[in-house]
Amino acid sequence: MSSPSQPITYATYLKVDELLSLQQPLSDGPEHDEMLFIVIHQVYELWFKQILHEVGRLHRLLEAGDGLAVLGALKRILTILKVLVSQIDVLETMTPLEFLSFRDRLESGSGFQSFQFREFEFALGHKQRSALERYPERSAHRALLERRFAASTLWDGFLAYLAQEGAAVPAEALTRDVTQPVTPSPGVQAVLVGVYRKGGLPAQVCERLVDLDEGVQEWRYRHVKMVQRTIGTKRGTGGSDGAEYLMRTLNRPLFPDLWAIRADL
Repeated sequence: MSSPSQPITYATYLKVDELLSLQQPLSDGPEHDEMLFIVIHQVYELWFKQILHEVGRLHRLLEAGDGLAVLGALKRILTILKVLVSQIDVLETMTPLEFLSFRDRLESGSGFQSFQFREFEFALGHKQRSALERYPERSAHRALLERRFAASTLWDGFLAYLAQEGAAVPAEALTRDVTQPVTPSPGVQAVLVGVYRKGGLPAQVCERLVDLDEGVQEWRYRHVKMVQRTIGTKRGTGGSDGAEYLMRTLNRPLFPDLWAIRADL
């Protein structure tokens, strides 16, 4: 608790001094644009932390069957995603030569190592065991991701919500192996067509999940185009495949059943 002589202030509550001490460029000079690179990526990690916080609440609301609150939670997540995408506009003010002026200082560091973004992917249902191999065994980040990998996904929470709303979700979909990627299910698609035709909150939740899926795909697209214009076909930092890897992630829907039914509505 604060004492009368040390009241809580804006700076102490937000720990502004500590926050502003975390930007430490490594290049000689340092190079002007390294500060921008550090700030943008630190801000990304803060937004990833918040979006994981929101996804956790969204999952709980789905399991509780609170459709109205689910729509509100999804709106916030979608708004955060728009901010994530818009930050790429700022990064793209940095030319390829300006990035190359400090790129070698990143050494083995790479955005592929963002454990929070991997958590986000796992939470949404995009699970690949190979993604865990980027993190040392018995490390704190590996343990965190192992737990997230074994946990049910947002898609599983959504199917449980539909079942609570009276939809005849196939039993095998409700009891699926949650460590596996979400794959198309004709049985689930038939249920979704019925949900849409009936209308109401469940149909609105379906559409907001499509918005979420599209928002993540938009983020991936803008990210890959930013990498292409900055480093072209060069390998990414940390030995990653760079733009080539990112291209492989495009057009892979998180919730394929919600896209597959479009022609049947």
